[in-house]
Amino acid sequence: MNPLPACCTPPLAHWPLPQPLAGAQLVSTRFDAALLAPTDFDLSQIPPPKGASKRQTEFLAGRLCAREALRQLTGTGSTPACGKDRAPQWPTGISGSITHSRGWAAAVVARSTDWRGLGLDMEQLLSAARAARLAGEILTPAELQRLAQQPAEQQAQLVTLTFSLKESLFKALYPLVLKRFYFEHAELLEWSEDGRARLRLLCDLSAEWRHGRELEGQFSLFDDRLLSLVGIPAR
Repeated sequence: MNPLPACCTPPLAHWPLPQPLAGAQLVSTRFDAALLAPTDFDLSQIPPPKGASKRQTEFLAGRLCAREALRQLTGTGSTPACGKDRAPQWPTGISGSITHSRGWAAAVVARSTDWRGLGLDMEQLLSAARAARLAGEILTPAELQRLAQQPAEQQAQLVTLTFSLKESLFKALYPLVLKRFYFEHAELLEWSEDGRARLRLLCDLSAEWRHGRELEGQFSLFDDRLLSLVGIPAR
């Protein structure tokens, strides 16, 4: 096992979401870009990305989580490379997703025979002012109508939730369809206090993934952050 860089806490295997996915492994770490050392990538045997120290530390923390999650799942800790489309390149037979936000990173992995697609996303909760500015870019007309029916103090959280779940949906589906889609191409239909959610596609992505197809998601709140996950079962 490679030494742990000082900028990251020891990877933690846990499940900070309401519904465990059978056969899936989730690992997280906390990181501090101010503690990134020039030798940390060599120490971790992970090729560094281009960018400022913040971007490099996020990448390093996410890859460390992915490597440990793969080790937990398969017994072999490999590091997913970054593809031309910037998506992680998982080992054959593995589905996975990586996320990071303001000092916290995580990765989730599973065998493709259990979960065909996984999408994990962490977001800092939006302020009321920022949520109001972004709502028109993130929400569909139907979602905006539902937003207006919510108490004012809950609207920023709903905008954050919609943003995060759509990011998770994209991460779960993109490896299956290899086609980009955007906020207006999906809709959050339902969500509940116990962390369950349901989304619907509003475009055709492939012969299988057509307009109207619905998918399940889940989410949790902690440390002023919102974590969401969309899993596409193999069966």
